[in-house]
Amino acid sequence: YYAGSTQNIELRLAQHRSGQGAKHTRTRLPVKLVFLEEFSRIDEAYFREKQVQGWSRKKKET
Repeated sequence: YYAGSTQNIELRLAQHRSGQGAKHTRTRLPVKLVFLEEFSRIDEAYFREKQVQGWSRKKKET
């Protein structure tokens, strides 16, 4: 699973789906959004991104 943050989800999904996103997603097309959280502050979003990236695959699937 890929976890990331953006200020424009539509643009970021389009980038991932066209192979212009993160290296992780380029080899795992097609990309599907399975979860979305919104934050009012970018530092909160970044903290959450790093938190989720540290989770195991099993935890991400629950």
